[in-house]
Amino acid sequence: MGDLGVMSRVNSLRESLDDTLSAHRNEILGYLSRIEGKGKGFLQPHQLIAEFEAIPEANRKKLVNSAFGEVLNHTQEAIVLPPWVAFAVRPRPGVWEYIRVNVHSLVAEELKVPEYLHFKEELVDGSLNGNFVLELDFEPFNASFPKPTLSKSIGNGVEFLNRHLSAKLFHDKESMHPLLEFLRVHCYKGKNMMLNDKIQNVNALQHVLRKAEEYLSTIAPETPYKAFEFKLQDLGLERGWGNNAERDNVLGYPDTGGQVVYILDQVRALENEMLKRIKEQGLDIIPRILVVTRLLPDAVGTTCGQRLEKVYNTKHSDILRVPFRTEKGIVRKWISRFEVWPYLETYTEDVATELAKEFQGKPDLIIGNYSDGNIVASLLAHKLSVTQCTIAHALEKTKYPDSDLYWKKLDDKYHFSCQFTADLIAMNHTDFIITSTFQEIAGSKDTVGQYESHTAFTMPGLYRVVHGIDVFDPKFNIVSPGADMDIYFPYTEKEKRLTHFHPEIEELIYSQVENKEHLCVLKDRNKPILFTMARLDRVKNITGLVEWYGKNKKLRELVNLVVVAWGSTKGVPGQ
Repeated sequence: MGDLGVMSRVNSLRESLDDTLSAHRNEILGYLSRIEGKGKGFLQPHQLIAEFEAIPEANRKKLVNSAFGEVLNHTQEAIVLPPWVAFAVRPRPGVWEYIRVNVHSLVAEELKVPEYLHFKEELVDGSLNGNFVLELDFEPFNASFPKPTLSKSIGNGVEFLNRHLSAKLFHDKESMHPLLEFLRVHCYKGKNMMLNDKIQNVNALQHVLRKAEEYLSTIAPETPYKAFEFKLQDLGLERGWGNNAERDNVLGYPDTGGQVVYILDQVRALENEMLKRIKEQGLDIIPRILVVTRLLPDAVGTTCGQRLEKVYNTKHSDILRVPFRTEKGIVRKWISRFEVWPYLETYTEDVATELAKEFQGKPDLIIGNYSDGNIVASLLAHKLSVTQCTIAHALEKTKYPDSDLYWKKLDDKYHFSCQFTADLIAMNHTDFIITSTFQEIAGSKDTVGQYESHTAFTMPGLYRVVHGIDVFDPKFNIVSPGADMDIYFPYTEKEKRLTHFHPEIEELIYSQVENKEHLCVLKDRNKPILFTMARLDRVKNITGLVEWYGKNKKLRELVNLVVVAWGSTKGVPGQ
C-alpha cells in the first residue's frame, strides 16, 4: 500500500509573520524602531531597503530569509503612523496583501483594502472621525466573468477566452445560441452576410455546416466563391466565409482573433490588414477609418485647421478634426492635455454628429487613445452602442509618484482628479484593452504596472478606490505595435539611408558655434555618441541624465552626449 498524501494548509501572510515576530523579536523591533523614529510618513521600497542595510549585519542575516524578510522584499510602499507601520505587499504581479505591525507590542494585523486606504488617508487628512467617504468598487460588475489566475496569463485575453468559449460550446449546446445570433446580425448595405433566413436554430446551423463541408471537400480548393455561391445560398449561407473553396472549408473552427494595431502610428497597416481580410472572406466591402482629433483654427503653418485630411499613402483613411466648443463659441487655440476635461462632453456630442455625416450611419469599432481619447471613446461607444477598444501606453498615475495621495497639491496644474477618474471609467467601460507589453499591464517582479496601479488607491477628500481594475481580466491583450521597415531598417542596408540630410545633421551635431538652438560643442569627434531625444518635461528627467553624465568621468572619456529636446530650458543646468 502506498503512502497517503497529506494536505496541509498554507499559512497566511500574517500567520507567517507572527512566527517570525516571535522568533526574532529583538531584531525586528530594532528595524521597525528605526522606521518609526523618523515619524509619520510614506516610504518607498528603496528607503525600506536602505534602513534594512543600516541595522547590524548579524541582525540582517537572521531576518533576510525569514517571513519578515519576504515581506520587505515584496513591499511596494509602507505607511508610518506611530505606533503602526503598514505594508502594501505584492507577492507577484497583480496580487496584493496589506498588513500592519504595532511597533510597541509587535502585533501584526491583516488589513482589508478599505482599511489600508483609510490608514493611508490619515497621512494627508489626519483622522477622519468617521466621516463618510465615497468608495468605488468595480469588481461586482465583472464578478461572473471568467478570468485566468496565473500571472503568466495576463495580457492573453483573446487566447484565454477562445479556450474557455470553445470548451463551453463543446459541452453545452445551449451556448451555441449567442453564436447563432452573432452570425445572423451581420449585414452590409442591406445585404445579409454569413447566414440568411433559412437557418433559424442551432440544429439547422450544425446540419448546414456539415452539408457545406461535405460539398466543399468534393471541389478543387482554389475554386472561386462565385462558382458555388448559389449552392451555399440554397443551404442558408451567405458571403463572408471565404473567397474560395479552401477558405470556406474552415467552417466551424473558432476564430483566433485579429490584432488591433496601434492606430495612431499604424493606420496604414490597419487599413491594409482590413482590405486583406475582407478579400479573403470573399466580401465586397470598402472599409473606412477615421482618426478623430481636435480642429485648431489658429494653428498657422499646419493642417490642424483642416476638417478632413487624407492619411498619407492610404485609400480609405482620413483624419477628421472637430473643434472644442463652449457656449461662447469655438476654441481656436491649442490647449494642454491637462486642460481639456471641461470640453470633452460637448466634444463627444459634436463628434457623434460628424461621424454620422461621414459614415452615413455609425462605426463598428471605436478605438480610444490616451486618457482624454479614451473617455470620449467610452461616451461615444455608450451613446452609439458599439464595441470599444482602449489604448493608453502612458498612464499618468505612475509617472508622478504619489500623485493620487497628494492630488490636491497638483490639481491646479495637472487636474489628476479628472484624469484618474476618466481613466477608471474608460478601462472599466471598454470591451478590450490593447497594450504593447506585459509591463504596461502588470509591471514586473519588482515594479507595479501602469494599469495595476489602478487596482486600489485613494484620493483623500475625493474618493477611495477599493477595486478599480483587475489585471487578470481577459479584456487585456498584448499586441506589440511593430515598426515601419521603410523607416527602421538594419544598418547594413546603406542604400535606404537619407544621405542628403547628412550635411545638415553633421552641422547640427558638430558645429562649433553656439546659439539658441545649439548649446555647447563637441571637442572630440572620434567618440561614439550617447543620444537621447525627448521634450523638456520633468518626468523625462533629461536634467538627471545630463547631471549623471557630467559626474561620471569615465563615461565622459568614452562617449559624447547629444540631447535633442524641445520646450522651455528653465531648470536645465547652465540656463
